[in-house]
Amino acid sequence: MAQNVSGNAQNVITMKIEGEIAYLALNRPEKRNAINNDVLEALPEMLAQADRREVRAIILYGEGAVFSAGIDFTSLSSDTGAQSGSGGGPDLTRFRRFVHNSQSSLDALERIEKPVIGALHGYAGGLGLELALACDARIAATGTKMGMPEVRLGLVPDVGGTTRLTRTVGYAMAKELIMTARMIDADEAARIGLVNRVVAQGTQIAAAEELAREIARNAPLAVGLAKRIIDIGHNVDKGTFMDIEALAQSSLFQTEDFREGAAAIAQRRYPKFKGR
Repeated sequence: MAQNVSGNAQNVITMKIEGEIAYLALNRPEKRNAINNDVLEALPEMLAQADRREVRAIILYGEGAVFSAGIDFTSLSSDTGAQSGSGGGPDLTRFRRFVHNSQSSLDALERIEKPVIGALHGYAGGLGLELALACDARIAATGTKMGMPEVRLGLVPDVGGTTRLTRTVGYAMAKELIMTARMIDADEAARIGLVNRVVAQGTQIAAAEELAREIARNAPLAVGLAKRIIDIGHNVDKGTFMDIEALAQSSLFQTEDFREGAAAIAQRRYPKFKGR
């Protein structure tokens, strides 16, 4: 049974919970789900509401014609301090605070110890693609266009874009995509590892659900810690990475879910994990 949970006052992100899956929807279809301060503030709040034991996976998608057109330029000046400050130039301190707050908002997708699957369609560019990159997996509908066009504006991807894109597709490909500002289609994105799989138009949410349910069959504490181990350990040395593994494993070794998993194997049955 679906459980609907309201977003912030503007409902720029809505959430519903159906069984073990929470669905978060960017809900500005009239603006092509362009991201403004309201969206950035609502995202961590909605993730906090989804962070409950019965939820085993989160699907993030966009209402309307596209996943997200990127930053909302109509609110860029007021939100970022790009308007002239008292000295006649832009308020750079305010701008840096906006960037930091935006980074923190997307970081919430990585901090939550639940898998987050982005279901992309239509278009995911700039900040919209940065949002998708903060998810653990990405499913793209055929025909989806995605890329980082910031250098066409004289800027660079600054909300984790250069960082996460490089970690996802590698140095050479990240440089090419960012420096050319090229938009690529879903098939090319899958070839370079930017998305996990490409599906028929209109089926991206159903495909994300299939992946979410496959993950949800496993022990949720182990899934959550596996996610955090990979995110934290990605750029550390091998020894530190393995120490993180050992620390996480020692924690999981004491859980009820581990005892249930071991018993289920011995008894040749499916385990019933409780997330504790």
